[in-house]
Amino acid sequence: MVAAPGGPGEHESAWAAQSATRAAQHLPRYSGPDAPAGPCRARAAVNLTCILLTWNSAAYVERCLRSVCADLDDSGLRYELIVIDNGSTDGTLDVLATLARPELLVIPLGHNTGTTFSRNIGLRMARGEYIAILDSDIEIHQPDAFHRVMGYLQAHPQAGIAAPQLRFPSGRYQKTTDVFPTLTHKLRRFVALRAMEAQEGQLDRGDAPRDVDYAVSAFWMLPRAVVARVGLLDERIFYAPEDVDYCLRVALAGLRVVYLPEVVATHHAQEISRRRVLSKSFREHLKGLAYFYRKHGFVWRLGAVYRRIAQARAATV
Repeated sequence: MVAAPGGPGEHESAWAAQSATRAAQHLPRYSGPDAPAGPCRARAAVNLTCILLTWNSAAYVERCLRSVCADLDDSGLRYELIVIDNGSTDGTLDVLATLARPELLVIPLGHNTGTTFSRNIGLRMARGEYIAILDSDIEIHQPDAFHRVMGYLQAHPQAGIAAPQLRFPSGRYQKTTDVFPTLTHKLRRFVALRAMEAQEGQLDRGDAPRDVDYAVSAFWMLPRAVVARVGLLDERIFYAPEDVDYCLRVALAGLRVVYLPEVVATHHAQEISRRRVLSKSFREHLKGLAYFYRKHGFVWRLGAVYRRIAQARAATV
């Protein structure tokens, strides 16, 4: 049984049962040239599963998938693509229909279920030894990007998540890693993100991999074994900060989150909650943040969190 989002506890069985029931209720027929008849597919030797979430992504998803497939086709990796659509109304499904190929599986949910529930469908279905979680506005231009990230994970078993450097289409630096957010830091990031990006973009820290507290989930790669160890995304978070929560859980499992600046991808960064302060996405972000602080027991200081992480890593040595 998959562990509950926050790890084992007395409510684990209830959460798992509720989550599985929700998944069964929402799973539609799969679409694709080799679509199976039911939600269970036979296991096959797959190196990498890519999970993409779309929601009114017609402007980006074609370029995303074409670039992803081009890199993977050249890599020689055996892969599958699972696209979960959260009720798009802008023609996203029509675009996806034009991109049909044997590796692609499209799951239209019919309405917006948030980021965690929908991605968990993909995580449950993933056959790959490694899993890449991608935003639908990612583009891969650097050759062998997926193979290089996977190679790092293969060589470093204590790495739970690896994330490449992300840049805007203009080439400008994008802040996609950070420290765990105290409320003070979160407010600063909301008000001054562009200034922070401009300042950090001028720093030359080299291309060596380095540990970070968290990386945004626009492009993650992790071994499927990490999902078995840490659990699924916490579905009590609808939109955000599910990525911060998961990275913290990975760290509390004694593993590392690693930033790979030598591997670069383009991210259009739609930033749905930032664009409209009064939107549902923004409100859900605030609710998710409040839940995150309650769950992990901090708001203003990180000392206790870092001590817990150090203890977890010491216990796994």
